[in-house]
Amino acid sequence: MPESETPATPATFPPAFLWGAATSAYQIEGAVREDGRTPSIWDTFSHTPGKTAGGETGDIAVDHYHRYRDDVALMAELGLTAYRFSISWSRVQPTGRGPAVQKGLDFYRRLVDELLSAGIKPAVTLYHWDLPQELEDAGGWPERDTAYRFAEYAQIVGEALGDRVEQWITLNEPWCSAFLGYGSGVHAPGRTDAAASLKAAHHLNLAHGLGTSALRATMPARNSIAVSLNSSVVRPLSQDPADLAAVQKIDDLANGVFHGPMLHGAYPETLLSATASITDWSYVLDGDLLAINQPLDALGLNYYTPALVSAANSQGEAPRADGHGTSSYSPWPGADDVAFHQTPGERTEMGWTIDPTGLHDLIMRYTREAPGLPLYVTENGAAYDDKPDPDGRVHDPERIAYLHGHLRAVRRSIADGADVRGYYLWSLMDNFEWAYGYGKRFGAVYVDYATLARTPKSSALWYGQAARTGTLPPLTMDLPPMTAAD
Repeated sequence: MPESETPATPATFPPAFLWGAATSAYQIEGAVREDGRTPSIWDTFSHTPGKTAGGETGDIAVDHYHRYRDDVALMAELGLTAYRFSISWSRVQPTGRGPAVQKGLDFYRRLVDELLSAGIKPAVTLYHWDLPQELEDAGGWPERDTAYRFAEYAQIVGEALGDRVEQWITLNEPWCSAFLGYGSGVHAPGRTDAAASLKAAHHLNLAHGLGTSALRATMPARNSIAVSLNSSVVRPLSQDPADLAAVQKIDDLANGVFHGPMLHGAYPETLLSATASITDWSYVLDGDLLAINQPLDALGLNYYTPALVSAANSQGEAPRADGHGTSSYSPWPGADDVAFHQTPGERTEMGWTIDPTGLHDLIMRYTREAPGLPLYVTENGAAYDDKPDPDGRVHDPERIAYLHGHLRAVRRSIADGADVRGYYLWSLMDNFEWAYGYGKRFGAVYVDYATLARTPKSSALWYGQAARTGTLPPLTMDLPPMTAAD
């Protein structure tokens, strides 16, 4: 798409482009004690005083476990062609080891069947941060055994659903699991150990590789296996060599620590040297990098906002930030000499700057990083303070503008030669937003948390129009009436 194209100009997407939405199990399912499910680290974390806003938990969430048929019908009504959801590991394998609980698998079988009958393509994410608590009690992701347990779990789910689900994602945002969970402690399990966070990153990488091999051994060859990375677009405050060195350090910790071994079979040497005072990387055993570097069928990219960094100065003018809560512990091991700066521009309710150019830059980077590998935008979206009007409608023009800008960036990337095959809006509906509880609404569908009624926001109807036509509607358009679903 030419840079000069005006926002009102239609942008046509490829006919097979997938128009999807995404969710994760702990954020929407509820039913945390039903049908054999046992606590995950997020159950434990959210029930620990002071860890989530208002002490809120995912015990009920938006009750998708009982309302999934209505939710699928709503997706079909909106015109979605794909739906990305995650499996609750502790619902399927309560202790993280041993045989599956069939009632847990049956829920996902029913969900997949419902999606297929509605003409919606299911995309399964095996791990979206909810490690069974028993595995955390045994050491969690810093322990090598967790990667082997993940491979067994992947095999179980692949055998159960691989005949009907073609799109698979091993891990969602392993950076958050490793560095927010074990570094800054703002995510479950809430540990604050820099060395453990790097060990966790390696064992998440190993889990991805072993899980990929397990899926390939159990599923039809036609199925696609990917990983979803929240790779950062890291920009320098200036072209000063010290600021460029800061970019390299954060890029290694945000991106290279995962795509290095996954795509290229090696960790960046600059990462190893920058973290040498924290860990000796002796847990990277012979054969690990080969096991991690499995051929992928696609790569998922999650994008929200770029990062702006510089070398830290003596006045410490820029606070450290990770965009996922505050902590006195850093999620960036070995980067104490780096300062993070707030990027200019309009912001979402999360305080994240709105910058679609970052999405284009990210897509084009991975077009170069992994030539020939199909790409999907597996998460992109915005939180706003959405409220119903007196007539019960939820108008969110800011989100429409956000989606319009970022989808234009996707279309521009396709025009520039990127093989982007789909876009998954985050999120289908308002839900439990991790440490922020229910205070941040990312959904295209409004959820009344008192009644759990669902009401499509104007952005959902706008996005559905895009899905049906393959072109971006204008920012303002006549939308059909919105009705609530109980």
